[in-house]
Amino acid sequence: MNRINELFERKKENILNIYITAGYPQLNDTMAIIESLEQNGVDIIEIGIPFSDPLADGPVIQESSGIALKNGMNIKTLFAQIKNLRDTVRIPVLLMGYLNPILQYGIEKFVQDAKAIGIDGVIIPDLPLKEFEKDFKAIFDQHDFKNILLIGPHTSEERIRHMDKISNSFIYIISSSSTTGLTGNFSIEQINYFSRIKQMHLVNPTLIGFGIGSAHSYNKACEYANGAIVGSAFIKHITGNGANKKSIELFISTIKTTVYDHSTEK
Repeated sequence: MNRINELFERKKENILNIYITAGYPQLNDTMAIIESLEQNGVDIIEIGIPFSDPLADGPVIQESSGIALKNGMNIKTLFAQIKNLRDTVRIPVLLMGYLNPILQYGIEKFVQDAKAIGIDGVIIPDLPLKEFEKDFKAIFDQHDFKNILLIGPHTSEERIRHMDKISNSFIYIISSSSTTGLTGNFSIEQINYFSRIKQMHLVNPTLIGFGIGSAHSYNKACEYANGAIVGSAFIKHITGNGANKKSIELFISTIKTTVYDHSTEK
């Protein structure tokens, strides 16, 4: 069974997914960050493949992506760096990347190579659903490699139901129509949106992403989904505090606390 499915069978709530940018802050930091995140109780790790035009990402992740590219990071380098991933890491690990570099690498080769390393799936924000179903789904299914589908505030119920039907891992709920990195209290409209999705009783579990950057926003998201995804806030933290074990431990403990400190919201 895929590690993602195993996780959601075992744990139904408060799942913490952390996004990292491959090759950031330094080219060779990725594996050590992954290991530190697992050691501090993270449930899923999402490795962002840096791209020159990351349309879904806010300025923090865009900047980290640009630095990672300058450091020399690409898909081939990433795969070489994490080839022994499963010697030390047991939790699910996803890739997040844009379609163009993956197509250049070769979609079937990408899936095969990622799966061989121990990667469990991928998020491709700019992959059209029809194109995925027509051209790629059979390849993904053959290798039990999960394609995580995203829904937003304006996604119709009919489309959500269809995505839920063809999915076999979890659904990524985008909290807003903006890019990543906007943090703060969720609006009434967002809460109503989360509530609407929850009341649909989807077959697949759900995680909420975009705008999760504190214990408060993480805990609030977990009220409406199986867990939440933290990205820009973590990248911002290691930019200012370093990617060492102590820094990562501090960040994860802050996100997981149930005590809400208003000063963390900006």
